[in-house]
Amino acid sequence: MKHCELSLFALDATRDFGEKVARRLGIALSPHEERGFEDGEHKARPLANVRGRDVFVVQSLYGDGAQSVNDKLCRLLFFIGALKDASAACVTAVVPYLGYARKDQKSKDRDPVTTRYVAGMFESVGTDRVVTMDVHNLAAYQNAFRCRTDHLQASGLFVRHFLPLLQEREVAVVSPDAGGIKRAERFRQRLAHALGRPVAAAFAEKHRSEGVVSGELIVGDVKDRCAIIVDDLIGSGTTIARAVRACRSLGATDIYAAATHGLFVGDAAQVLADDALAGIVVTDSVPPFRLGDTAARAKLAVLPSAGLFGDAILRIHNGGSLTQLLEA
Repeated sequence: MKHCELSLFALDATRDFGEKVARRLGIALSPHEERGFEDGEHKARPLANVRGRDVFVVQSLYGDGAQSVNDKLCRLLFFIGALKDASAACVTAVVPYLGYARKDQKSKDRDPVTTRYVAGMFESVGTDRVVTMDVHNLAAYQNAFRCRTDHLQASGLFVRHFLPLLQEREVAVVSPDAGGIKRAERFRQRLAHALGRPVAAAFAEKHRSEGVVSGELIVGDVKDRCAIIVDDLIGSGTTIARAVRACRSLGATDIYAAATHGLFVGDAAQVLADDALAGIVVTDSVPPFRLGDTAARAKLAVLPSAGLFGDAILRIHNGGSLTQLLEA
């Protein structure tokens, strides 16, 4: 595709995040209209000419008190369709948190593979590209979509956050389950490189059945080390809490949790209030509105990720590679 002008939109539910991305790019958000109707239906349309332009649309797909995940997904899909009908040359969905990405395989008879269905919805309205960050299963995400996909990682943000805290300490990076070992290993390698010394690795046993999480075994050495539990997201907090208990029982000194997406649903505020958990680190892909004024919120650090998305958008628009960005 020949070079064309860039336009950036952010739907109302993610406007604050979109404005931060726009500032990183040094441009203003393009205007749009979102209108609701009495029966619950809605429409969205661009108020700027997008003909022949390279268009990026920001919408994070988490539920809140105003809109469900389904509401936000529909609004994003309909808006992308409107952009394509308005002759946009290319439309990229920028989705910091991709809802339904966890349901990427059949775990029971007749289970849905919802990730693939959502991918089909994006493709049906003409989406040219999807950009997201730290999905649950990278291979499943890449295989579900037939349009182009890009996958950003928050590990660099986490390394920069933890580096000043760990200069004189022995460290172990812990995956809370076997499925997250590759994610934890990427972070461990980057942290070891930044510290200039080895960092231990460990992973926790985990079994889930009918929503109940069990398993207390830790494979790896966390004794007398600062343990950092790394995951893609925190939902109810039970997975993190189980790993925290296991690390503490094996002699870890301080224990932190680092997860890209902080959903904090259900009783997460109470589950994560355990004094054994020294700190929680997430990105701003999902605002931590569910924690309120709680003990868990007091030990939460929220890392900005809009700059990462802004840099990715610029590289994509200019035909550049994201490899160096992901390694930075």
